[in-house]
Amino acid sequence: MKIGDLFYETWHALSANKGRSLLTILGIVIGIAAVIAMTSLIAGIQNTLMGEMGFEQARQVSISAYSPDGVTFDDLDKLERGMPEYEALTGAAYASAEITGADGQPVYMGITGVRPDYFGVMGSKLKEGRFFTDAENEGAARLVVVDASSLMQLFGSADAQPVGSSVRLGNDDYTVVGVLESASFMGGSSLYVPSTTAQTRLGGTGGIQQIVGIAREGTDMDRLVETTQAYVAQYFNLDQESVYVQSLDAVIKQMETMMMSFSLLMGSVASISLFVGGIGIMNMMLTNVTERIREIGLRKSLGARRRDITKQFLLEAVMLCVAGGVFGIVFGFLAAWGLGQVIGAVQPGMTVTPVLAPGVVFGAVAVCVAIGVVFGSYPARRAAKLDPVESLRYQ
Repeated sequence: MKIGDLFYETWHALSANKGRSLLTILGIVIGIAAVIAMTSLIAGIQNTLMGEMGFEQARQVSISAYSPDGVTFDDLDKLERGMPEYEALTGAAYASAEITGADGQPVYMGITGVRPDYFGVMGSKLKEGRFFTDAENEGAARLVVVDASSLMQLFGSADAQPVGSSVRLGNDDYTVVGVLESASFMGGSSLYVPSTTAQTRLGGTGGIQQIVGIAREGTDMDRLVETTQAYVAQYFNLDQESVYVQSLDAVIKQMETMMMSFSLLMGSVASISLFVGGIGIMNMMLTNVTERIREIGLRKSLGARRRDITKQFLLEAVMLCVAGGVFGIVFGFLAAWGLGQVIGAVQPGMTVTPVLAPGVVFGAVAVCVAIGVVFGSYPARRAAKLDPVESLRYQ
């Protein structure tokens, strides 16, 4: 039998029972959709993580020291000199102020007082404007850098361009000098002012609540966490339990482990669904063999060989699985896109765009072909072994 004739006969047989065919491939659709949704969404999240943080930010270290005397910027300078493994060490002091929103109503917001080097350590990116300078920080200038997530609340529009305009913080007007890109999903403030401004004008405590640093390239991050904890504890005369140190590299590894666990879970669900789908394919093909016994007998009496019958029924099973795979790929990517939108709505500032790699698509199609061959082999062999004389007598 020619290839063209084989495909024509296969398509004709499947289209004769469209409803049954669609129901049969449902398990394949669900299984492939689960795999595609999982892989494309996780790839999108990973791309978002690296785009948000960058590879250099994996060297970021967060330090919390609960010193009864507080932590000052002078302490940070001394710690930086004592730990040469760091390129930079900085911190943030927190305050709060009453702010007049775009609707004219006062709201209380957290303010983060930082030195200019804080933005570089945190990997912050400007949407427009600039950061404040060391001189402006030393002079306790009334300047503010706002996060893009706060534009709606402060200026009534997410597309506002507020650089050069004023924001009312407490009893003073502050000039907006810069706008950060969309809010980090890793957390953070919406308003940043010079550290001296936060301490002297906005009622800051004078102490630093957050210490962050960037390790030098090639540094063993796990060892750095241990040595940092020991050195900071010794500097402030604290127990090591009172000092908490975590690297962003460790956070990334934890997230990768979590994603791997999620992948295994979804993979198990997908495997069960694909197995059930394969059983459904085999049952349908056995039903088709029973319903088409006379057809098979007639074709054999007209010269069809066993391998011709085997090829047709095997191709029917494979085409069913591939069709289910195509639907699964489409539905799975749409589901991943929808989940990405939900994540963006729940976590402002996190934009997840699913990534569908060609290798994943080819792998899904290959799995579908394999399922069709495995679960279609028995019905195909059974059809090929039918006796033509007995088949023609079948009622």
